[in-house]
Amino acid sequence: MEQPDFLITSMQNGNEQAFSKLYTMYSEAIYGIIYSIVLNEEIAEEVLQDVFIKIWNNASSYNTKKGRFFTWILNIARNTAIDKTRSKNFKNSKKNLSTTNFVDILLAGDNLNKKTNAIGIKKFVEKLKPVCIQIVELLFFQGYTQKDAAENLKMPLGTLKTRNRNCLNDLRLMVLGPQ
Repeated sequence: MEQPDFLITSMQNGNEQAFSKLYTMYSEAIYGIIYSIVLNEEIAEEVLQDVFIKIWNNASSYNTKKGRFFTWILNIARNTAIDKTRSKNFKNSKKNLSTTNFVDILLAGDNLNKKTNAIGIKKFVEKLKPVCIQIVELLFFQGYTQKDAAENLKMPLGTLKTRNRNCLNDLRLMVLGPQ
């Protein structure tokens, strides 16, 4: 199996096969994150395609010195899914929720656990301080904006941003070790 760094560089140079392999490597995990935000399979699949189009079109903007590839695509996915939930069409489609949607919402947490377990993140997140677990859960797995998460946790926005940065640094150290 080819190394992700080689595939990333090849994709940045326009190699469609490398892009396809990266899609295969990351699409399931990214789909799980998107689904946890939009809570609809069709919309999640649509957003997943949009995300990978953005990855292809913006491949040259990814820089290994600024962060990990997975983090870069995770942010693209999260932002695209949040943008979708803010769109007028999405809001209109949610006005008359059926009972099956409530079942989907209840099952979404379990689906997310399976997806995050598949990429091994859950075991690291669970080792964080309780406030960090709450912040990561809201911002990255439930798609809250920083402002909404701050309101939900009843803390000032600046405090949430600082804690989020510190929590992500703790998580980075746990996963990657000191660098």
